Amino acid sequence: MGSRLGLVALFALGALLVPLATVRAEDTVTVGKADAASTSFLPVDVGDKVGIFKKHGLTLKISDFTGGSKLSQAIVAGAIDVGLGAGTEMALVAKGAPMKAVCDGLSPIPFIGIAVPYDSPVKKVDQLKGKKMGISSPGSLTDWLTKQLNQHEGWSGSDAVSAIAIGNGAAAVLAAFRTNAIDADLSVTSNIFNWEEKKEGRLLAPSSDFIGNIAASTTFASQHFIDTNPDALKRFLAGWLETIDYLVAHKAETVKIEAEVTGYSENVMAKEYDLTASKFSRDCKFDREALANLKRAFVDQKLVEGPPDMSKLYTEAFLPK
Repeated sequence: MGSRLGLVALFALGALLVPLATVRAEDTVTVGKADAASTSFLPVDVGDKVGIFKKHGLTLKISDFTGGSKLSQAIVAGAIDVGLGAGTEMALVAKGAPMKAVCDGLSPIPFIGIAVPYDSPVKKVDQLKGKKMGISSPGSLTDWLTKQLNQHEGWSGSDAVSAIAIGNGAAAVLAAFRTNAIDADLSVTSNIFNWEEKKEGRLLAPSSDFIGNIAASTTFASQHFIDTNPDALKRFLAGWLETIDYLVAHKAETVKIEAEVTGYSENVMAKEYDLTASKFSRDCKFDREALANLKRAFVDQKLVEGPPDMSKLYTEAFLPK
């Protein structure tokens, strides 16, 4: 009898211990954003604040960078597991950077436009001929967009818009406007809408006027993260896609969170929401037009020695099935 009771007690203890043994500790993932205010990257903040990533067993540590080049440097240095940047950084993968694109989150580019000072005499894009354009950093998405603008308009030599690297912080852009260091700037539209509200700057034209799909919001993973914790990467991408579903269905909640993160008014972020929410990819798969445009860009800018095999620069292996 005693041995039978002891056996029952042992099974009962085992039943209690099994759930404890299968509880998975949360993984901490360091995430970098190429721009603090760009709505193309803000879903990570929304998902973090409403608990979606936590539901997937992840704790996020989110950092902001001033441009894709600095973000890529952080990934290469091992400071970041996951980077939210642009497809243009795939050129670094082609050069051997230990990272890979894992999600095409937004192929079109509705969230970047040409801004000019509010009282600028420039009213049309063709009036930018020979002017100075602010960009975040050399080799960044905004650097490439400046080159595409010149190509689209047929400008070269002294007629070409010259790129001036000033970072992408709003204060730096406004300071450059005030000192006439630049005549225009390629900025995220959330910044521009905020400047319009304060009569500090205005939107001249969206980038979509002169460029097609380019994998404008691309998620990168460091090779170390891919090799050491592929399951956490899968869960991050699942959390990202669940967040997109959430924000599309919850405008008011999303706008409120994004306003808190950026410090901009809900009116500004509502304009941003209307511009971008419906354009996010619902599967993260890479767009053929975007890949073709990027390949051409890498060759045009001499970022690579020859046309790269784009299939080696990204992977869809970690996306939800």
